Amino acid sequence: MEIRHLITFKTIVEKGGFNKTAEHLGYAQSSITTHIKELEQELGRPLFDRLGKKVMLTQYGQQFLTYAIKIIELYNQSLNIDKEPQGDLTLGISESLTICRVPAILLDYKMKYPKVRLLLKSLENYDVATSLKNGEIDIALILEKNDWQQEDLYTEKLIQERMVKISSSNKVLTNTALFAESKCSYKSVFDEYIRNQAIDIRESLEFQSIEAIKHCVKNGLGFSVVPYFSVKEELEDKKLHGEFVPEQHATISTFLTYHKDKWLSPSIIRMIEIMQKHAQKWDC
Repeated sequence: MEIRHLITFKTIVEKGGFNKTAEHLGYAQSSITTHIKELEQELGRPLFDRLGKKVMLTQYGQQFLTYAIKIIELYNQSLNIDKEPQGDLTLGISESLTICRVPAILLDYKMKYPKVRLLLKSLENYDVATSLKNGEIDIALILEKNDWQQEDLYTEKLIQERMVKISSSNKVLTNTALFAESKCSYKSVFDEYIRNQAIDIRESLEFQSIEAIKHCVKNGLGFSVVPYFSVKEELEDKKLHGEFVPEQHATISTFLTYHKDKWLSPSIIRMIEIMQKHAQKWDC
């Protein structure tokens, strides 16, 4: 079983077709087809169903993908023993964390390890566990409820976050709630706060980013509940009015996580160390 055949197989799944894989890997399309035919012949089972112009994994192909990813990772591990960090490193980041915490981490890392190419993916539209298992991302830095954990993932709580109710320093529509989208981790904190405070909500608006919420709150459109770190500067500059949410309400934390079966390359290890170092200085 040749490693290049496994890489071709994995890339077809990631890119969604033979043509895009040929372009990405620099092969002729006929070579991609040959790689898969030889691999299927060796395995004795088809990996893909060819449905017109579409290719879809067979049930066996879905099962084999997990093993192919592990074999490729072991191969990469053998090539990078005792080497300095280099190559690609894909990070999954909760959108809120990109506002003020992640930039310092990325700058620190790039200054120390310039041979690593960092790739970022917002996790708002991803299933974290699946993305880590399939190798779409290497490490994730996410906001989740305090008791969050996943069976297949290593999770490390870096800091418990304080939540704050924000409103305009001037005129505000006090009965309009500005929510982050429903899958956002801290929306449940907002919901619980409203119930416990018996706030009469007459209208609610949903936004895809915390930056949009902040601007709308500044202009008096309504109020919201967000992580304190995301609005710290605006509160200090009195551009927003803030009230801390009592700790008895549901709280969230920032977690560092990766798949338990993931081989930790030198580039991943250095990133974990830098994240942990920066987290020690965070003012929640």
